[in-house]
Amino acid sequence: MDTPQHAALIQTLKTRFENHLHRHEGHAWTMVLARLENRPEKLTALQAMEQTGGEPDVVAFDRTTGEYMFYDCAEESPKGRRSVCYDRAGLEARKEHAPANTAIDMAAAMGIELLTEPQYRHLQKLGPCDAKTSSWLHTPPEIRKLGGAIFGDFRYGQVFVYHNGAQSYYSARGFRGALRV
Repeated sequence: MDTPQHAALIQTLKTRFENHLHRHEGHAWTMVLARLENRPEKLTALQAMEQTGGEPDVVAFDRTTGEYMFYDCAEESPKGRRSVCYDRAGLEARKEHAPANTAIDMAAAMGIELLTEPQYRHLQKLGPCDAKTSSWLHTPPEIRKLGGAIFGDFRYGQVFVYHNGAQSYYSARGFRGALRV
């Protein structure tokens, strides 16, 4: 919080927190801010989430660890994270027209994790997202071992989680991340 960029990010997060109280009922911004002040290294990951269009916000609190969970809450899959394969093995399996990156590699570089299916369903309860896009989700090892990966979207008033080959990519498919602070 020692840079003007971090100060601007804190203000953006505070405004988003106050504008979407239904996502974190019963929690106060002062507590989230105290957590951020004690873990300033997390601001780098939140800045990356913000810069790539994720619109991170607090959506859960872990009573055991005292951590707040930030998820990408953008209406559609973050623009700066689309057109990517699921992981490096998927990218290397492509014969032609390989994308520039993978969801797993980008998330690791940002310091975040892909949403799991339960996390994605929780996010969708807070307000539908991915009505025009889709988002890669953390794929269970047994599915990934067989060459697949899962993604989610919201269509026809329902949340759908489906599969694709991990090497596939689409201009409207990105990924959503989670960060514990």
